[in-house]
Order: sequence, then C-alpha cells, then structure tokens
Amino acid sequence: MRRMISFRDFDWVLLMFVVLICLLGVVEIYSTTYETKYAGAHLKQLYWILGGVVLMFVVSLLNYQILLENAHWFYLAAIVSLLLVAVFGKRYLGARRWILLPGGQHFQPSEWVKLALILALARYFVEDSERGASLSDVMKAGAIAGVPMLLVLKQPDLGTALTYVPVAVMALFLGGIKFRHAAVIVVVAGVLAPAAWIYGPRLHLVKQYQKDRLTSFLNPDADPKSSGYQLEQSKIAVGSGGLWGKGLLKGTQTQGAFLPEQHTDFIFAAWSEEHGFVGALALLLLYLLVLMRLIHNAQTADRGGSFVVMGVVAVLLFHVMVNAGMVVGFMPVTGIPLPLMSYGGSSLLFMFLALGIVMNVRMRRFVN
Repeated sequence: MRRMISFRDFDWVLLMFVVLICLLGVVEIYSTTYETKYAGAHLKQLYWILGGVVLMFVVSLLNYQILLENAHWFYLAAIVSLLLVAVFGKRYLGARRWILLPGGQHFQPSEWVKLALILALARYFVEDSERGASLSDVMKAGAIAGVPMLLVLKQPDLGTALTYVPVAVMALFLGGIKFRHAAVIVVVAGVLAPAAWIYGPRLHLVKQYQKDRLTSFLNPDADPKSSGYQLEQSKIAVGSGGLWGKGLLKGTQTQGAFLPEQHTDFIFAAWSEEHGFVGALALLLLYLLVLMRLIHNAQTADRGGSFVVMGVVAVLLFHVMVNAGMVVGFMPVTGIPLPLMSYGGSSLLFMFLALGIVMNVRMRRFVN
C-alpha cells in the first residue's frame, strides 16, 4: 500500500529555528523603527511571516519532482518578469526593481528568480546524472545563470545579481565539475573582472556609486561622509554594543538614526549594538543550526532533491556571510539583506517558498 506524504515527516525543528529568527527580526525592526517614519513596520513584517508560513505549508504539499519537470516554464516566467520590470518597473532610489501591485504593495521579481534558477539548474544536472559536468555543461549552466544576472544588473541591483552566483557554483560542484574547468572559470573571471570594472559604467551594468561601495570597505576613512559613511556608522554600532549590548531601544547609533537602513540591510549591526557580541553570536548560531538541518535533509534526498536543497543552502549561506561581513567591514556594501530578519516581504516570502519545497523534499523520502 502506497504511503501518502504526512506532516508527521515535516521538519518541525527546522521550522522552529526559522520562526525564532523571524521573531527576533520583528523585535529588532520594532526597535529600529521606533518613533520614526517607518514605525509600525514590525506589524507588517508579522503579516509577511504569517503569510510565509501558510505559503510554506501549502508548497510543502506540492510534489517537487513535478516542479523540476516544469522548471523550464518557471525559468521562462522569471525572465519575462524581469523584462516586465525593465518596462513597467517602479523606480526608487535610482533603481527600477519593483512592480507596483494593487493596494500599493511592491513585488520584486529578482528575489523569486533565485528559486526558478535553483530549479532550472537542478533539472539540467539531474538529467546528466551519469557523468560529470563537461565544459559544455559548464557553459550552459553559466548561460542559465548569466541571463537573469545581466537583467538584474541592468536595474541596477548588484547585490541580488551576485546571489545568483552561489546557486550556479553549488550546481556545478554537485554536478561534478572538473578541476581544470573550474580553473578555467577562475582565470576567465580574473581577466574579465578588470574589464567589467573599467567599462561597466559605460555599458550601464555597474553604476559609479556601486563601484564606490565596493571600494569604500578597503578604505572607508577616505570618504567618511559619503561612500564610507554606511560602513563607518555600522562598525561604530557593532563595536559600541560590547559584550552584552546596550539593550532594546537603547542603541545610540540605532535610536539616533546615525545607522542607515537599520531595519533592512544593516539590521545585523543594529542587533549587535543592542544585544552585543553574545547576541550576535547567538543569532549566527541559529543560522548555523538552520543550515545544518538543511544539509541533513539534502543528504537524505534523491539527486534532484539534493540539488534543490543545496541550492537553498547556497543562497542562505551567501546572504548571511555577505551581510554579516558587510556590517563589520569584511565585505563591501552590496545591499544584500539578512534573510528571515531584514524587513521586506519579497525576500521573506522567497525564503518561506524555498523552505516549503525543502519540506516537500524531506516528506517525499518517506513515501513508498
């Protein structure tokens, strides 16, 4: 008798860690937006979390193998959505990244493209399961990731575009890329990077302010009132938190509004100021536990499921490493949010949608 999927096989431990991170994010969003024009954003975040949890449970009932079979359609829809942004997108802070929806809500397609890319690359390499990745496979995988990446760079949104890279790298690694092919990629990237750096602004792929952000982390003191301002204020906030932090609503950099984008991109700096080194370490430990649960689920899945789950791992790990590194000056400022914690519906719903597919991968392994 065939066994159906059951919520008994749901990864409740993973969900517990995820929800805990989200709730800590709500608390910090409340603190960082207290008595500001963004006051009440924590309530909106709660609604996004509730909607995300519901979405996760619904998606967990969908057969991920069917999603893989139709991955090309999801990929095509993702490309079309990015083209629609270029035509109908709403410009905000110099970038055209969002589509205005009825009710005044904003939809950011580039966040959802990550999942379409994970599914597309997973399907491609699953079909070639009997052999390692050839040079042709490497080039095709690069094209699959490169098309949406270029479209997002044109918005411009360097941070989100960079998040597509770890998805492709993870797929190539699991697909069995040969060392010599990996070496060729590194050499080609090394040759093209200077050209992109010089001619990127002329080709409208990279803006000058983005170049300034990438270089300011090397010497933020050179321009502390402009390109280095965000990083300087972030490092001050993190350092002033000390061991135990200043306490909720008591962060001087946060409550004094010196820290920019403190409820979005720099929420980890605000958290570190108010909860100290111990709080920052505890938060990073929670992310580590989430990653460990995800990797465990990947180890027990079939090939297609492993590719999907590890694609989610690549995105989550990249986000956390870059965001945490950014606020202490180890990474350039690229506008990459802290997943599950930073304010924003598109990023949060993407993560819950991805986790829903992960849950289905886990639940399907018990079906016989």
